[in-house]
Amino acid sequence: MSYRVRLFCLSMFLTGCHTMHDPTPPDAAERPVSTTTHGDVRVDEYAWLREKENPEVIEYLERENAYSEARMSHTEALQETLYGEMLGRIKEDDTDVPWRKNGYLYYDRTEEGRPYPIICRRRGSMDAPEEILLDVNERTRDGGYINVTAPSVSPDGRRFAWLEDTSGYERCDLYVKDLETGEIVESSLHELSPWSLAWGNDNETLFYTRQDETNRPDRVYRHRIGTDPSGDELVLHEPDGRYFVGIDRSRSGAWLVLGIGSQITSEYHVLAADDPWGRFEVVAPRRQGVEYSIEHSGDSFYILTNDDAMNFKVAVAPTATPGLEHWSELVPHDKEVYILGVDAFRNHLVLSQRRDGYRELKVMDLRDGSSRVLELPERVSTVRPNVNAEFDTDVYRFGYTSMTTPSSIYEEHLDSGERSLLKRDEVLGDFDAADYVARRITATSDDGTEIPISIVHHRDVEPDGTNPVLLYGYGSYGSSMDPRFSSARISLLDRGVVFAMGHIRGGSEMGRHWYEDGKFLNKRNTFDDFIVCAETLRDSGWAHPDRIAIEGASAGGLLIGATINMRPELFCAAHAGVPFVDVMNTMLDPSIPLTVIEYEEWGNPNDPVYYEYMKSYSPYDNVTAQDYPNLLVTAGLNDPRVHYWEPA
Repeated sequence: MSYRVRLFCLSMFLTGCHTMHDPTPPDAAERPVSTTTHGDVRVDEYAWLREKENPEVIEYLERENAYSEARMSHTEALQETLYGEMLGRIKEDDTDVPWRKNGYLYYDRTEEGRPYPIICRRRGSMDAPEEILLDVNERTRDGGYINVTAPSVSPDGRRFAWLEDTSGYERCDLYVKDLETGEIVESSLHELSPWSLAWGNDNETLFYTRQDETNRPDRVYRHRIGTDPSGDELVLHEPDGRYFVGIDRSRSGAWLVLGIGSQITSEYHVLAADDPWGRFEVVAPRRQGVEYSIEHSGDSFYILTNDDAMNFKVAVAPTATPGLEHWSELVPHDKEVYILGVDAFRNHLVLSQRRDGYRELKVMDLRDGSSRVLELPERVSTVRPNVNAEFDTDVYRFGYTSMTTPSSIYEEHLDSGERSLLKRDEVLGDFDAADYVARRITATSDDGTEIPISIVHHRDVEPDGTNPVLLYGYGSYGSSMDPRFSSARISLLDRGVVFAMGHIRGGSEMGRHWYEDGKFLNKRNTFDDFIVCAETLRDSGWAHPDRIAIEGASAGGLLIGATINMRPELFCAAHAGVPFVDVMNTMLDPSIPLTVIEYEEWGNPNDPVYYEYMKSYSPYDNVTAQDYPNLLVTAGLNDPRVHYWEPA
């Protein structure tokens, strides 16, 4: 949650969410455009706002920004106070926990007054001299925008490759630096996808991906450092607009792994990393609705799949013959446990999984088949894998946080169970975790489904019906909103605000069925769940009936838009961040980035059944003349996923 959102929510709470009548909001000109689909005529009065190069559009957006500033002007002193508090808790001069790979310790560090990380390493120990691989601050143009992705050191440790985006359009330039001389030895590749980069074991070959006109990564290439990129070999092109491609190395370093995936279907190809100019071989051809991923250890691939297993299972297959007919079950399906991922090492597997709405880590010994689940200090918490780059190790690193415990990095010996805390994020000032209480309560949706709600509050706050509440939600793509710490949130809690997170369907908190029950023709469950979360907070005394604010971003912005259309009187304020609210216009236009891929999340409106259902909840298509809560709607002019004109 951004500083701006916290300031907005606090100003609404502290003014009692009263509506202010001045200044007057800007009016956008109505220029109706009609479209007909399945015989249904839809009229869009504001279609012209898509014209990004139109000066009238920019002028209108500037007026909206001016209105927002004017509307918030009475809170300027409060904003300054809050900003000072939030910034004052952040340690700007900080260093990540180093992680080991091939004899080096790698880490990022930040310096006060410099916004971007410095990527470093030391040979052998942290007492050795520091080697700066990349100071991202020095790559910016006059301190402007930059995003560095896919940083990757060659297997011999002598070259460092990265992808760099300075536009925000997610079209990247590739750079390779010789770490012995400091020279940039490759800078001739442009317009690359930001997600994938992989070295061959010859230390000369790099694999990368490119995107099509809709920003879908659809091609994998291989390139020899220092050669003309016009001669790069196209390894694979995926023509189906529902699928995207990516490439990586196995943790063992033995295999290059090329993945092709849609929202619900996947396919993998592998190539020995010692033979980077060889031919990739498919592991198992795609089958609609079947997902899988692979990890490598020894002579086996360990395969996580939902084939006849909604919550996924783990299979094993020989690397020499990895086809489906050779898969044998290692970890069977469990309807109570949703397996999210597998990390493979020489002697162990570590499974990341969900049980009863919480994440956990399960360690399996490949030598004797024994297993155990890592114990955690708090129930309402989150645990997930951290950087575990080395393959031949018996030590596992994981991240842990809760709504009262700052992000922490632990390391555990997988045989002995001995655990050490490597780092806990420092919260500057007088923060004391004992001042705050986290708990989980349950709401019951209209169909009888129990919906978990995580809440955190100051220890002096009681469920007496007087509290302002900020309720956060997402509920799409199977993405779970796990309880985690936020130092900026303390400014809310210290002022008596209760922060709540609704674990609504469309996420996967309670298993894969939780996701399936909140997508396609079940999408309205997501909105119903969120509404009942708000009602439960009110009815249980945690929320004052007139002081409930809600927030969500991207697909969570769709949640906010749909919810305030359905039950506007329930909320005093709402923030929709880069919200996906024009569902019909977006999903009916396959030229828009990612639209075709999204058919497997929302449905394809070219099918009349999906068309009618999607239209029934699309926020833009269901705005009516009614009293809405105070709204903060934020957008990014160059956002490549949710275009500015949707929130505009």
